[in-house]
Amino acid sequence: MSIWSKWLAAVLALALLAPAYAREEDGYDLWLRYRPLAGAERAAMLRHARELVAPAAPSPAVQAALAELRRGVQGMTGRLPLDGKQARAGAIVLGTPASLAPSLRPTGLEQLGDEGYVIRHRAGVTVIAANTDAGLLYGAFAWLRAVGTGLAPDRIDERSAPKLQRRVLNHWDNLDRTVERGYAGESIWDWWALPGVRDARYLDYARANASLGINGTVLNNVNAKPEILTAPWIAKAAALADVLRPYGIRVYLSVRFSTPLELRETATADPLAPEVAVWWRGKADEIYRAIPDFGGFLVKANSEGQPGPQDYRRSHADGANMLAAALAPHGGIVMWRAFVYAAENPVDRAKQAYDEFGPLDGKFAPNVLVQVKNGPIDFQPREPFHPLFGAMPRTPLVLEFQITKEYLGYATHLAYLGPLFEETLQSDTAHAPGLTVARVVEGAQAGGRATGMAGVANIGSSRTWTGSHFDQANWYAFGRLAWDPRGSSRAFAREWAAQTFTRAPGALDDIVAMMMDSREAVVNYMTPLGLHHIMGTGHHHGPAPWVAGLARPEWNPVYYHKADRGGIGFDRTASGSNALAQYAPAIARRHADPATTPDTLLLWFHHLPWDYPMPSGRTLWAELVARYDLGAAQVRALRRRWAALAPFIDARRHAEVAQRLDVQVAEAGWWRDACVAYFQSVSGLPLPAGTQPPAQTLEYYRALRFPYAPGHG
Repeated sequence: MSIWSKWLAAVLALALLAPAYAREEDGYDLWLRYRPLAGAERAAMLRHARELVAPAAPSPAVQAALAELRRGVQGMTGRLPLDGKQARAGAIVLGTPASLAPSLRPTGLEQLGDEGYVIRHRAGVTVIAANTDAGLLYGAFAWLRAVGTGLAPDRIDERSAPKLQRRVLNHWDNLDRTVERGYAGESIWDWWALPGVRDARYLDYARANASLGINGTVLNNVNAKPEILTAPWIAKAAALADVLRPYGIRVYLSVRFSTPLELRETATADPLAPEVAVWWRGKADEIYRAIPDFGGFLVKANSEGQPGPQDYRRSHADGANMLAAALAPHGGIVMWRAFVYAAENPVDRAKQAYDEFGPLDGKFAPNVLVQVKNGPIDFQPREPFHPLFGAMPRTPLVLEFQITKEYLGYATHLAYLGPLFEETLQSDTAHAPGLTVARVVEGAQAGGRATGMAGVANIGSSRTWTGSHFDQANWYAFGRLAWDPRGSSRAFAREWAAQTFTRAPGALDDIVAMMMDSREAVVNYMTPLGLHHIMGTGHHHGPAPWVAGLARPEWNPVYYHKADRGGIGFDRTASGSNALAQYAPAIARRHADPATTPDTLLLWFHHLPWDYPMPSGRTLWAELVARYDLGAAQVRALRRRWAALAPFIDARRHAEVAQRLDVQVAEAGWWRDACVAYFQSVSGLPLPAGTQPPAQTLEYYRALRFPYAPGHG
């Protein structure tokens, strides 16, 4: 037995010795709590999960599945299931077509690919079947999720397969353990101690991701350092790959385009220079010797000062294809980010990615995926979907979400992002009938090529993993939607809350309602009616719509809201930047007229006078103030609902959420007051009748400073 195998066996054994009911409710267990059942539920579990039957000589993935089933059954019943040898009543049987008896093989298994699974219960026997051991792992977690949300073991009948091939977390973790835009402590990767010290937390990270179907992780920040590709750091990445591999998770690395030049191993980083291509081929060979299942590279190039192929008058395709050629012999991919805005000052930053990448459709190598943010600016509380979706039919696009809440109140504010994710995925691109963003990402246009979804991780060293209890739900929702981009964010909220807090029906309904209301509340008290990018400079904390003096126009909030005496909003119609022309004609026509533009995006696409009549009967100015008031009121309502849930939630976690809601109420009021004060100063209009004036002067809000806000990285 290898040192690694001994380490894994020891960790799993220790975990099983600790009964679930002895663990403190500090959030560490995430949605994998497996708390004791009582009465009829416990009796049913004991009847239907007495023993586990697995293929002979189980692989590491099957061992991981068995370990999780043992953990779950023991946690919920207090009894460890036996190791069985044959299928009989009370057994859970795991198997592939090669190991299952014909009578146990489900039909249609061949249609579920390498990661799909079937769970069925017949004659007292539960069968978890899949074509591969990875599918068995996902099936085991699915069975535990079903019983954890209240489904009786003998009623579970499920078949599922992922609609996307690459379901990846992007860690913006730096090599010194700081995390850019991270609000949950240090990086979970203890780079200094690796490769010799492998924290048991890495195994729990793997379990959590596998339970959602996440099958890849980019270990380091997109603002990458060249050292990540040196031998000592490759060895550290290889150690993490060893821990994650049994759970079906491949590791990827973000790479700096100019790495060979900065390491002084080439005289240039020109992607068409032969010596550069040779260097990258050699580096890929070195990585794959250490990590045979290495996933590939994530690249941020020619954006925010990062080097890239345009430094040499080459295209994004030139740069991506050179790296892709180095990885192709090993089966690796390049995820090339389309988030670009360079040193020039375009008339509208929202247009630049489309302008640069649209003409390159069909010019990328087969193992290149262009990674596109959900919206055209930058992870704002609300954006329209990115116009590249549907506009690059010959190029596979990876949809990039931000799970960490850089612009939505950090890990303090309750903001469940499932509705934001779903809103993007269900958006109709109008490039073809029924061509939603979800269908684009699933490969409806670039059929037969790689598919994927990426999420900027919100994970850190905090005991809660994500800095607060409710932020775990955003990790959960991302993973479930990456498996099924057409899934329901409400259903996933209910799954998460049932496994995380309580299954008491009324309390569960209230928690889900809170979650589903929370993101819209944040939009209302931060950026209502399509406003965007009006947060503080650099740290992105709090309101700062007045900022106007930064070096580049598109860094300034005034660039985006364009408020003046005449009105407010960014004109992206033909009379303005004409960014609307980047969308399909049907969408462009609908949004060209403010009367047919949804009010949620009104000021994103239009600059309108303050007295513009709104559907509510109010003027635009009165509606804007009303939305700010509504957002602050919605957060107060969230706090009241949470207070009423105290009998159903353990005291520690209830108190920790309540503290954050107190902060959120105060900060929602700050956002409301500061923005109303500023926009009133610009418009010169009186507050609508009955409106409460801001608590402080505009000068007070403008003077606030936050030099040590977290998340800079």
